[in-house]
Amino acid sequence: MDVLSQIRKPIEAEMSRFREVFDGYLVHANPLLNQVLRTIGERRGKMMRPMLALLAAKLAGGGEINDRSIYTAATFEFFHTASLVHDDIVDESEERRGQESVNSAFGNQVAVLVGDYILANALLCAAKTGQTRLVEIVSKAAQDLADGELLQLHNVSNTTITEEVYFHIIRNKTAALFAACAEAGVLAVSSDEKPLSLIRQFGENIGICFQIRDDIFDYHHDPAIGKPTGNDMKEGKLTLPVIHALLSTQNTEMLALARKVKARQVSQDEIDVLVDFTKKNGGIDYAVQVMNDYAEKAKSLLASFPDSDVKQALIAYVDYVIDRTL
Repeated sequence: MDVLSQIRKPIEAEMSRFREVFDGYLVHANPLLNQVLRTIGERRGKMMRPMLALLAAKLAGGGEINDRSIYTAATFEFFHTASLVHDDIVDESEERRGQESVNSAFGNQVAVLVGDYILANALLCAAKTGQTRLVEIVSKAAQDLADGELLQLHNVSNTTITEEVYFHIIRNKTAALFAACAEAGVLAVSSDEKPLSLIRQFGENIGICFQIRDDIFDYHHDPAIGKPTGNDMKEGKLTLPVIHALLSTQNTEMLALARKVKARQVSQDEIDVLVDFTKKNGGIDYAVQVMNDYAEKAKSLLASFPDSDVKQALIAYVDYVIDRTL
């Protein structure tokens, strides 16, 4: 059995019900909207966030899941989908998961409106749970995501290079959504604050791992990932591997090159030099170690829960996040 199958096994029936609900919102009488929604539906990913919400619910609920859990899972998949559509507009991306992005295929105007429509679907699903606190969790995650993205944009013009800012950005733009998924999954079945807190921290640690792994991908060319080596640097972003290599060596030539990256005045040849410098000076190894440390923190937060197939699926979830190849 592969890792994804192990993760899905305890929630197969619930994932089937989730897909029915999710797909039901991707049909509309408006021909253009329907076309875009159908395109998005055909490009679905691995559904990592709804799986996390459902597994968290099953862990806290002693194996029981209700309709609130299903709509909670749908809430976060719509939220995530809307954020991807809007991110591609902001980043001027032409591809998403190896296929043409919505903004590239249909234009920015359509993409903005469809992103808004999908976000409205998230709110409708949240309302279906009848839980005001879920709406608060979703709203806070939206604030964090916007804050993280804006901080990332602002940081491009900031000549100071620190790990602290990097982690602030990824906690908000990525980890906050995983934390919210996990917390809301528990909330759907329980109001006990202890598991809510533990599972929220679990989700946050997974989100940090997820983003570090994504950032490591950018130092290895692989068409399957959907972006070339150094694409983050093309966008003015310095991520953990290169930040560590720069700070640990204090190489003045490379620091000057990094500031050219931030100013978006760097050539592909210069990016290649900086990528090679990062690899040769332990940047990738350091990022992998930090990611593995957060993975162990995540797993340790499950220690107080009794052993079960759901708990083992969550441990496998952590392993999948850090070991995935795309």
